[in-house]
Formats: sequence, C-alpha cells, structure tokens
Amino acid sequence: MINQSETNCRRINHALQKRFGGRVVARVADRVLYLEGELDSWDEIVSAGLLAANRRKYDGLVNDIVFTGDEIPPMRLPAVKDAALEGKTPDVLIIGGGIIGCAVARECARYDMNILLIDKEHDVAMQTTSRNDGMVHPGIDLIPGQVKRAYNMRGNRMYDSVCRELDVPFARCGQYIGFIGIKMALAAFFGQIYYHIFGPRVQYLNRRAFFLREPNMNPAISAALFFPDAGVVSPYGLAIAYAENAADNGVTFSFDTAALDMTLENGKIVRIKTNRGTIYPKVVINAAGVFAEEVARMAQDRFYSIHPRKGTNTILDHKASIRMNTIVSSFGTSSTKKQHTKGGGLVKTIDQNTLVGPDAVETYRKEDFTTSAKNISFVFDRQRKTDPALSQRDAITYFSGVRAATYEEDFVIRKGKWTQNIVHAAGIQSPGLTAAPAIAQDVSRMAKELLENCREVKANPSFNPIRKGIVRANELDCEARDALICENPDYGEIVCRCEQISRGEVIDALHRSIPCDTLDGVKRRVRPGMGRCQGGFCGPLVLQIIAQETGAKTEEIAKSTPGGELLFGNIKEVTPQ
Repeated sequence: MINQSETNCRRINHALQKRFGGRVVARVADRVLYLEGELDSWDEIVSAGLLAANRRKYDGLVNDIVFTGDEIPPMRLPAVKDAALEGKTPDVLIIGGGIIGCAVARECARYDMNILLIDKEHDVAMQTTSRNDGMVHPGIDLIPGQVKRAYNMRGNRMYDSVCRELDVPFARCGQYIGFIGIKMALAAFFGQIYYHIFGPRVQYLNRRAFFLREPNMNPAISAALFFPDAGVVSPYGLAIAYAENAADNGVTFSFDTAALDMTLENGKIVRIKTNRGTIYPKVVINAAGVFAEEVARMAQDRFYSIHPRKGTNTILDHKASIRMNTIVSSFGTSSTKKQHTKGGGLVKTIDQNTLVGPDAVETYRKEDFTTSAKNISFVFDRQRKTDPALSQRDAITYFSGVRAATYEEDFVIRKGKWTQNIVHAAGIQSPGLTAAPAIAQDVSRMAKELLENCREVKANPSFNPIRKGIVRANELDCEARDALICENPDYGEIVCRCEQISRGEVIDALHRSIPCDTLDGVKRRVRPGMGRCQGGFCGPLVLQIIAQETGAKTEEIAKSTPGGELLFGNIKEVTPQ
C-alpha cells in the first residue's frame, strides 16, 4: 500500500519533471525528502528545493542536487593549530557563537553543567549576527503554524526583561507600514482585522494621523498600519552581552576553533575533532548558522538543507536620521514572498543612524560579504517609495550578511532525528534575532533533558542573570560625567570624535569577560569607527591603546581576525637621543 508521503513524492516528481525535464528527481526515506540530480544554475537548484519543500509531509528536505556551474568555496578555517582543547570533556558543547549560540550558552548556565562554546571566528557575533538590521520584529508576515512565528511572538515579549538584565539598550519604537492610494488605504483598513484576530497588535492610522508621527515620509502615503511591538537593538551588542553573562556564570569560550570531524558510537557523538584538539562532549548543540548543515552532516543527522541568502544594508550618517523617528516602510517595499526578506525598509537604529535595506539574493557562497553598487541602488530605489528624499550621499558604510534559510523557510529547533545527543538550532534567518531569547530557553531545556540520560542535572544555585555594560560617558549628565572623569581621567580623553567615545571606554572593552584584541572587536563593543570617518581618525589611536593594554606590537594587531593585520613595521627607525 502506498502511503501519503510516497504519493506526495510522486506529485513532486511530476512537478520536477515538468520544470526540469528529468534532470532532478525526488525520493523519500524515513520521512526525509531528498533531491538528486545535476544543474548548472544555482537559482534553479534553489527553485527546485522551494518547489519540493513541504514541511507537513516530511521531517525535512535535503537538497543533494550537484551544482556544476561553479566551484562552491569551502568554509574558511582558522590558521591556529594547537592542543588547547585536547581531552576536554564538557557536558555540553555549543558549536557557533552568534546570537543563538551565545543566548543558548547563557541559558544553559542556569543549570549545573560544564559548558564549552566554540566558534571558528576570532570573536562572537562575527557573521550573520553582526550583519543584520537589528530590528525586533512584531511578526507581521509570519504565518500561524510556523515554528519561527511561535518563537518570534514569544521572543518579542521577552526583550524588555532580557535587555534590562543584560544592560543592553533596547527601544520598543514600533513600526509603520504605509499604503499608497485610496484602494490600498481601504485594504489596510480591512487588513487590520486579520491582525486583531491572529496578532501582532496593530493600529490603523489615516493619512493625517500618520504624518503627525512621521511628517517627512512620502506624501503619497494615504494610510498606515502601526505595530507597537516592533523595536530595535544592537544585534552584536546583545550577543556580546549574552556571551559575557554566560562567561561570568562559568561558560568557557574557545575562538579560532572549528569542528572538523565527528566520531559516533551507538548513535551518539563521542568525539569531535577540532583544529585545537579532540573534544569528548556528552551533548552537542548545533548553532552553526550557515554551516549548520555541515555540522549535521558530520553528526550523521542531516535531515535539512541550508540555502544561503545574501542581503545588503546601508548605514546613513546621523544627520539623515532626523527625517524619521522609528521603522518605516511602504507596502511592497519590505517583506514579500518573492524577495524572502523581512527587511524593515528604513530603520532608525538603536544608535540613531538610519539603516536602509536589505535585499535578498540567493548565493552558494556562504561567506560572501561583498557589496555591489547594483544591489545598493536596488534597495535605495525601492525604499524611496517610503522616503523620496533618501540619498546615497548620506551613506557612511555598506555591509552584507548571509542568512541561513531552509527550503521550508522555517526554523529547525529540535533534538536530533537519528543522532541521540545533538540539538539543532538551525535555519535561523529573520526573525532569528527576535526569536533568540525564546529559542535559547527551549534549546537549553532540550540539552538538559539529553544530559539527564547520563546524570542528574540541577539548577545552578550561583547563576546571576545580571550583567553590567560598559559605561557610555557621553550619555551621562554633566555631574555624573565629571565625577567619572575625576575618578579616571581616561574617560575625559576623547578617542573617537564622531561617536564621542573616550579612551576609558576602549580600555574597558579590552578587559571584559569576553575580551577582544582587534579594531573591529572594540568597534562592536563601544563604537569607535562607527561614525562618518569610519575610523579614519580614531583607528590609529585605538590601535595604540590595544597595543598598550595587551602588550602586543602594533603590527600584530588585526582589523578583524588574525591575518588581517594593518601594519607591517616602521618605515624608518627612530634613533634615541
């Protein structure tokens, strides 16, 4: 008798035959759908996966279509090779130090566990987490029944308390979506009924009410929907705060560390080979972002595939931010099924810049962070429907990130399918930042349950959820700032004029529980180099402070990661007098 999944597989093969003429076939095994064949177009490989994806019928989709059009770049590996982790036996090993891995580490620290987090980069939050818009989504275009919708709605509600505990700036500023034309205004009026039933919270604004709040937007906007639960946060700032609080509560972090291979016995991971030695964990958490599928492959638990999706954003100078107050987009310029992006349109960031973007481009290069004039122009042209005065002349920097999308366009948050001691936190694209607090709670609980197969796990009686951030001298009132400078004159010496960052703040960043030793590491923590000059003036000063505080030579200090050193030595020797 043919079961339902086999019947559905036949239907998928019929659609694939019609679309690809026999070059792609599907098969089903153990409730996983596998695609096989060869194609020379990456877009076609992605379209085949999206065509076949059906979460209701299968546990996942694995796209094994061979790409013949180019060579897919391998994962960049750290240069360091040593035995620093040889023989380590953590209860829980977390692979990945983005917002998800760091949040999970902090939540796992609530239990009596020995926890180790490894990341192949030189610091936390160096890939997707540091390359998104920082928007805390209200859940506008998420569909009831989606895993990511449930985590988004729950995570959104947690942000006020989490950011208060971790001393991270967070603004629940709300989001506007404008509608152009009378017909669209009528659609918005009736559209609010859907949100009143399914959420999130929404308020309908007529033209006059909208322009009282956002007077500089497109005059053609005739109505708007306001979603008060939207907010903004620094994504890398929150990840760093999670990591520091985890470290304060006993979690060990090892950077420049890549998982290279795994050994399984009786359906369990028993050994993980890294470039820094072999680790023997009891439980493994896969939070490896765009490389989560590779970790699943090593763990012999690959039942999903990641198709990387690149997005480019632009940051505008502070002077441009006076045109708007919150997050604004026009209907058709933010999230669409075609574009697969929840781009907020125009986002006034937590640091009072305007962020423009992103777009969404499928790519097979998982670490391609390049930007192009074509993509940037596309984003600006689209967002001028919201603010016609938007100008690239106000841009101070551009950046790209790569999202870790599954073909089901949903999160994978679950224990392993075949491997008994792994938990997957995979497929985390937008709204992953919003969902992170809730994901971390559930993943840490799953890890605890798996560890209890080995031993009893109790609550950590010494867990402290409070983390104190680095003082921002320019945000203090005059009296408090004077007192701070009297106590430590370093806070009175301005290093970064654009962002008003003092020498004291830079020094603080170098001596936290998750220390840093690069220009970008300092930049992510206290913002020197984030302003108009992009480090042109403050960069050399920060470089000197890092050298003084760490004892390293200036030519040994990298911009972002080892191998990216900025200096090559003196061009002339200075003779002592």
